[in-house]
Amino acid sequence: MYIAEKHFTCFLLVVGLLSCKTDFKKTTGFPEVEGVPETGEWTYLFDGTSTEGWRAYNGESLPPEWVIKDGALTFDIEKRTEAEHKGGKDIIYGAEEFENFELYLEWKLPQGGNSGILYHLKEGFDSPPEVAPEYQLLDDLGWEKINNATLEKWQKTGADYAMYAPDSAIKNVKPAGEWNTSRIRFTPQLVEHWLNGKKILSFVPWSEDWQQRKAKGKWKDFPKYGTFKSGYIGLQDHDSPLWFKNIKIKRL
Repeated sequence: MYIAEKHFTCFLLVVGLLSCKTDFKKTTGFPEVEGVPETGEWTYLFDGTSTEGWRAYNGESLPPEWVIKDGALTFDIEKRTEAEHKGGKDIIYGAEEFENFELYLEWKLPQGGNSGILYHLKEGFDSPPEVAPEYQLLDDLGWEKINNATLEKWQKTGADYAMYAPDSAIKNVKPAGEWNTSRIRFTPQLVEHWLNGKKILSFVPWSEDWQQRKAKGKWKDFPKYGTFKSGYIGLQDHDSPLWFKNIKIKRL
């Protein structure tokens, strides 16, 4: 009788521990994501319920085109004619700056859509791309056809725009209208771009190779490009519908 009661007590203890583990996952609020560990170190920049901390680049408030719909931070082109606001339509998480970090988010674009994720962004410039590195977001499968143009690999999804192209043999971007996942991992030793659970490029920031690419490419006439060691996280608008969700970050 004693042995049976002891085994039953152990069974209840195990069940209780499993229950606590399940409840902990629920209370963290972080989705289970391939390649992204669930830890308390992650901080939401956008959790689907509030735009607190977000505002226009070089502005004081969030442009009226940026709204929450179905839990996603959305650029709504139907609101383009609403009241004027200070600043552009590119937005930043202006509550704090980040230096070394890992950023995760989910996104989708319409046919022909174009956007980007920017980091180490500073204000006071004409546009974010002239100063901040950009993880390019594009409807790779439809943009060229719609615009009757051919793009370079460094202009397509997952690229460090105008600097490093993703590995096309590994990259798997979803069609327009479907959700993709992206990660940017930044340290002075290595930068990694991930797309849908796969690492598609890496490079060493401020290395000799990085300096040569900057000097010979699109950013040769923009001396401040990529020079800042910390800054804001930004999202780019090209006047088409955009959707972002589960934007979270952890410091490294």
